[in-house]
Amino acid sequence: MSTLSLAARDSSTMIRRQLKRLVRYPSMTIQLIVTPVILLLLFVYVFGGTLGDGIGGGRHAYVNYVVPGILLMAAATAATGTAVMVATDMTEGIIARFRTMRISRASVLTGHVVGSIVQQLLGAAVLVGIALAIGFRPNASVVEWLAATGLFALFALAITWLAVALGLKSPNPESASNAPMPLIILPFLGSGFVPTDSMPTVLRWFAEYQPFTPIMETLRGLLLGSEIGDSGPIAVAWCAGIAALSYLWAKRIFNRA
Repeated sequence: MSTLSLAARDSSTMIRRQLKRLVRYPSMTIQLIVTPVILLLLFVYVFGGTLGDGIGGGRHAYVNYVVPGILLMAAATAATGTAVMVATDMTEGIIARFRTMRISRASVLTGHVVGSIVQQLLGAAVLVGIALAIGFRPNASVVEWLAATGLFALFALAITWLAVALGLKSPNPESASNAPMPLIILPFLGSGFVPTDSMPTVLRWFAEYQPFTPIMETLRGLLLGSEIGDSGPIAVAWCAGIAALSYLWAKRIFNRA
């Protein structure tokens, strides 16, 4: 069997390990799904009337506006769980045991990444379903839905590799749970909940040039038909760059551990 075949087989085994972990310990998965749903309901029904009037259209318009930001927050929340699981594996000795076995080293991290992306896609599907039930009305074509799903999956890949690297770098699971927290805050400091032109100058500059804003604007444009402009290629570039750099960082830390 070739090296590539062995790596693919071992990666498949590690992916099944992660998916079984999600099934056996559903509390974390439920928490990662429920938290974004609560935020969605909170912003729509508590703040949506006032914030919706600010963007024009009231609560109905605000539901459409806020969904992309909540989706990215959901992905960042799931990435926090990934960082914790990676740190747990590193501190409980299972990685040392894997290294005594004839398996591909890369497969261990691949299992975490793919398992997390599956979790994020399922969570996003549930969140979109709830959003549709409370008034979210996208007008995207099938192609635009596929493009939005692809962009979200690319973002999930990027943020998951970053979470893996942070988990590897953390000395214990408790520290790993705090490391990705800034990622959850970034949608608030972008165009996730209010347009950037309503912010003070310094904050508006940061909001417009941080990575989450072009991703949210692209998702919003694909799903709702708003203007995308140059946000599309910028969003893809951010996701690809973060994924590549985070992968190299995680690989370096893992090989040195």
